[in-house]
Amino acid sequence: MKINFTPGPSQLYVTTELHARMAFKTGIPSISHRSKEFEKFYEEAVNGLKELFQIPQGFYVVFTASATEIWERSIQSLVASESLHFVNGAFSKKYFETAQQLGRNPIKVEVKEGLGFKGVPVPQSNPELIALTHNETSTGVSWPIDFVNSFREKYPDAIIAVDAVSSLPYPKFDFNKIDTLFFSVQKGFGLPAGLGVWIVNEKCIAKADNLLSKGISVGSYHSLPSLISMTTKNQTPETPNVLGIYLLAKVTGDFIQRGIKAIRQETDYKAALLYQALEKSSVAQPFVKDKDIRSQTVIVAETGEHTPAIINALQPFGLYPGDGYGKAKTTQLRFANFPTHSKEQYELLCDSLGAIKP
Repeated sequence: MKINFTPGPSQLYVTTELHARMAFKTGIPSISHRSKEFEKFYEEAVNGLKELFQIPQGFYVVFTASATEIWERSIQSLVASESLHFVNGAFSKKYFETAQQLGRNPIKVEVKEGLGFKGVPVPQSNPELIALTHNETSTGVSWPIDFVNSFREKYPDAIIAVDAVSSLPYPKFDFNKIDTLFFSVQKGFGLPAGLGVWIVNEKCIAKADNLLSKGISVGSYHSLPSLISMTTKNQTPETPNVLGIYLLAKVTGDFIQRGIKAIRQETDYKAALLYQALEKSSVAQPFVKDKDIRSQTVIVAETGEHTPAIINALQPFGLYPGDGYGKAKTTQLRFANFPTHSKEQYELLCDSLGAIKP
């Protein structure tokens, strides 16, 4: 059996195939997105996510094609002139570049890859949106939740936007401290790619409506006002990824049954195992040196010239790590630590890594 540790698309969740078989057996992929049947599992997906993450009243869940799309939609719908972006890797940088391409005059606070932002000076400004990439998938740096929460007091009028693409469902966010959160399903939820999930509060909706009233374009069919007007009816503006929403509803239900506390505890256990194995290894080491900002869900190993040998040693056991990202493609390896990856698989991975000698 091949165990895929790439951080997205990643290994399918253990129940995904079963749910997909049932979906095809019952004709889900070809039903109308205006049907009562669709509305039923749309509502199931939304309510499941609200229960899983303890999302309070005043927040709405909408669906897009991807989290990459939400970079664009969030800037379009929530920013007239200025956003503030914290950049420490490829994906936080792409969010910033999206705002540039849309002509929104973003401000960038940037540090080297592998570092966090504690103690980093922030420019004096009054941004409309603060863009926080909670878990930088390219480098394995993750923001402490307390640091995410600190922005509410610093910028009470700004919209706090959190990209949680490669960290959910692990972190426990305080929805009183953020305004919008988004992710895609092909990572921690172990589903096929092609669905983005955008969670927004009434402050975001009011902002989009305000921009629209001033004659500022906030997008077209996937503008926030359009998405909200349809989600209140358990529908979407266009024909969506019907199968993806169905599978999300079912797997979210599986997560609830399993228990989010158990998922978080297992994630911590597996991450501790792998970081310990890397610290003891003679052919690899953790890329992120500061333990306070090490990701629990995307663990990046500095492997240098040993990269091919490590891959060749792991594959006979069915273990397939992800390549490093960008310029680190051949000198690093990335290991997803999602709910679909079992403790036994991680124990095998760590034992196998420990046996590799230079």
